[in-house]
Amino acid sequence: MRHVDTSLLQALKAAPELQNQAAEALRKDGDRAPLTLRKAGIAPDLAAAALTLADLREHARTKFGERAENLYFTRAGLEQATRWVVAERRAARFARHADEVTDLCCGLGTEALAFAEAGMRVEAVDMSAETAEYAKANADATGLTVEIKVGDALKTPLLESAFADPARRSGAGRNFNPADYSPPLNDLLTHMSKTKFAALKLGPGISHEWIPEGAEAEWVSVDRDVVEACLWLGEAAEVKRRASLYKSGKWHELTGAGNEHAEVGEIADYLYEPDGAVIRAGLVAELAEQLAAHTANETIAYLYSNELRETPFARAWKVEEVWPLHPKKLRTLLAEREIGRLTIKQRGTGIDPAALRKQLKLKGANEATLVLTRLGEAHAAILCQEA
Repeated sequence: MRHVDTSLLQALKAAPELQNQAAEALRKDGDRAPLTLRKAGIAPDLAAAALTLADLREHARTKFGERAENLYFTRAGLEQATRWVVAERRAARFARHADEVTDLCCGLGTEALAFAEAGMRVEAVDMSAETAEYAKANADATGLTVEIKVGDALKTPLLESAFADPARRSGAGRNFNPADYSPPLNDLLTHMSKTKFAALKLGPGISHEWIPEGAEAEWVSVDRDVVEACLWLGEAAEVKRRASLYKSGKWHELTGAGNEHAEVGEIADYLYEPDGAVIRAGLVAELAEQLAAHTANETIAYLYSNELRETPFARAWKVEEVWPLHPKKLRTLLAEREIGRLTIKQRGTGIDPAALRKQLKLKGANEATLVLTRLGEAHAAILCQEA
């Protein structure tokens, strides 16, 4: 195994006062923070490492809240790390069924920390010795017990449950083909079939074609942002498809077959835009049933109803006017209504909202939303206000 120089990480761990000093310099001095630390007699490489950590911790707040202040990050590791509310919820589901878990491709170890905090015995593995050192640093920082090893995920013996978060980036950027994950998805699925309860985190853009028979596929959104997909395998699979939404501090779930189709009808008084997790999970028809709604085109995920129902799974707009989708006519109609602030949404038209906005030359004090879509096969522009 090659030697990995983690001396700067170890130096930072041993100097909490330097961590605080770097964070303060970054807040107060911004781009001049490196000069501030050098004037304080701190070696340039250590100052740079401390400032990088302070910057990453600040960015990590969106995923980890106040926990970020004590954790150690790399830029690539933070990008792939699971948001804490998601990791915490997943760990709780694991803990209801198993006492121990193998965390494959553990990265910075944040998911392993959630398992440990849920009371599970955790063995975490990563191929990168450097990354494993960061995972160890995070376990030490939180006081949680996690056994961390350097090794090949596909050769690691599994405990009674297993979780994996394969790398989805390479030197060329993000990999959208699961065959290019590290390790490849199919190889991981084969290995994880050796344990009774398993889950595998994926990018939210995963195609349904990659979902194995018998697995549960879950899409997760946090405050309307679809952050990941997760395959639940073996005894962990409970339903075919699940959309899990975290909003205003609460979780909401919608489940179903994922292959149903909503009824098609005419435009109505209210337009619903389903959450992205609902759309990716293929649960628009299940949501339509809840809302007594229908689509106006079977390929487009907008729903319509004459009844307004409160739901965490969609945003709702009151339909005010429906116009033909002709930019010149839209410019005139919007000008007549003195609409100067306009949110433009589109599905199924191929129109670039940014390019259309330039053509509209908006002026006026009023505000509205314009939805570009298809009603049947006709292109339309729907003027509406959020309900």
